[in-house]
Amino acid sequence: MGAFQTALSGLNAANTDLQVLGNNISNANTVGFKSSNAEFADAYASAMANSAPTYGQVGIGTQVMTVAQQFTQGNIQTTSNPLDVAINGNGFFQFNYNGATVYSRNGQFQLNSGGVIVDGNGGELIGVQAQNGKLTGLSGPLTISQAALPPQASSGLSYSLNLDSTNTPISSGTPFSTNDPNSYNYSTTSTVYDSLGTPQLVTTYYQLASSSPTSGQTWNVYYSATGTASGTPSSGSVGTLQFNSTGQVQPPSSGTINLQWADGANPSTLAVNFSGSTNYNSPNAVIAANTNGYGVGQLSGLSIDPSGDIYARYSNGQSQVMGQISLTRFANNNGLQNLGNNYWAETYASGQPLQGSPGSTNLGVLQSGAVEASNVDLSKDLVNLIVAQQAYQANAQTIKTQNTVVQTLLSL
Repeated sequence: MGAFQTALSGLNAANTDLQVLGNNISNANTVGFKSSNAEFADAYASAMANSAPTYGQVGIGTQVMTVAQQFTQGNIQTTSNPLDVAINGNGFFQFNYNGATVYSRNGQFQLNSGGVIVDGNGGELIGVQAQNGKLTGLSGPLTISQAALPPQASSGLSYSLNLDSTNTPISSGTPFSTNDPNSYNYSTTSTVYDSLGTPQLVTTYYQLASSSPTSGQTWNVYYSATGTASGTPSSGSVGTLQFNSTGQVQPPSSGTINLQWADGANPSTLAVNFSGSTNYNSPNAVIAANTNGYGVGQLSGLSIDPSGDIYARYSNGQSQVMGQISLTRFANNNGLQNLGNNYWAETYASGQPLQGSPGSTNLGVLQSGAVEASNVDLSKDLVNLIVAQQAYQANAQTIKTQNTVVQTLLSL
């Protein structure tokens, strides 16, 4: 009669194998899913000490030792959602799901009504929070602020330009005037911002004052500005640029522009730097021009870099760090408890969670606009399905054969 129990254990094991394979196949398209293998062990009857046979022992069937998940890397597939994130390597995302801490490889993210990054189940993605564009080191749900980026007033202008050495000096009796092109040799215009974020135009004018074959040329620099307060000068002198006989600007190659704005913004003091400017026999031209400051920016997009930093992009061309996605690793991934909904939970067997930034020790990197596909190998599992079916049928045949033997004994 023991043969019935042996065959029954084989049926149960084969049935478990079919369930595991069926679960794998049904999750072939589940993002972040990890396939499982049913692992079996043979079974022998236990006996009292020193009474077990030393040879010829007959087994009593098989048993399912464990159902082990395979945490191999799934293929990375691109998506059209910039908030989707795939982990390339080891690690899990951490979530606050209804007050419980859970972990997942599913990086399909979106924003909820409060601007918090969540998954499809509403779990809040945990990471390092940022404040005013800087990471604070505090861990918590990652939130994307929808508020506009405040303006920053310009405080400096820098020019690298060439002033043509073949220009004709302006007569010393000609007063400078923004309305008289004959009172200067060259001009260029830049945009600056006041403290309210209003763009203002500042034009610098370059007047060749003198030229010497031994000491080089001297240029006077003037400015004019739009949007200045009524009753205050909208133009004035920046300073003087002195070039040597090889066309290199000599220090001090800088000046200052003081402005008061008509829109009520704070007064501006612009430090103007001309380092790197030249005085060659070449047309007047601006080689490079830079100004700091910017106007009000509205949130226009998000991006995530491989280290997990989340950047907000604004309509004014600026970007700001909103937070950093953290990853968590465990000493024994197979010790995690599978909760469903693509979630795992920490257990004693998994070891303590170890959190870090993507790309740090034994943690993978992130790829935005992509997700990690299921690691199910359909071809392999379909073949294993056939093998499991044959095992089930063979164990059923064992029961049928044993039943025939029993019927023969009963007919004696």
